[in-house]
Amino acid sequence: MKKIELEIVALSHSITQTHSYAVVLGEINGLRRLPIVIGGFEAQAIAVALERMQPSRPLTHDLFANFMGTFNIELSEVIIYKLEEGIFFAKLICSQDGETTEIDSRTSDALALAVRSGCHIYTYENILETAGLFLDQTETQTETQESKATAATAPVSSKTSPEKDLKSLNLEELNQLLQQVLEQEDYVRAINIRDEINNRKKK
Repeated sequence: MKKIELEIVALSHSITQTHSYAVVLGEINGLRRLPIVIGGFEAQAIAVALERMQPSRPLTHDLFANFMGTFNIELSEVIIYKLEEGIFFAKLICSQDGETTEIDSRTSDALALAVRSGCHIYTYENILETAGLFLDQTETQTETQESKATAATAPVSSKTSPEKDLKSLNLEELNQLLQQVLEQEDYVRAINIRDEINNRKKK
């Protein structure tokens, strides 16, 4: 099965959902993006490493990375190998003294460690095909800023849940809304819309 290399391109906070975050992985030399919902603690752990900040005391992922380094365990790659019911599964490919070991991991933890070790991140073509989103290359920075400023005009009713709103839209409207929230960089909501579109296509 073909592996696709990814890189972390953004951490996104949801405009419409409080305390919701997504880490956005980009296809290297490609236009597809793979957004994955993560918790606030994991978002902070990834942000600390991306910004090269030095906490006064090691965070959990720093401790784990230090432990691996002390015992000469190399994290050679992270693979997001499965998508099941909206949940991504990952594994750490580690090597020590010429021996390779695969360790199951939550995707968010695997990415937090990948940033610290500088290792490659991969997924498979079928996962990117199913859960990936296409980045519109024609979007300009000005358009992005304008769309953020008008985020409140998005067709989201405060009196109903986002899930109920999506159920009332047809496929064409869902695809239009998906492009709109991508311009707003609200990847958390984009994930919900993408999943609704995929569920419709399965039926």
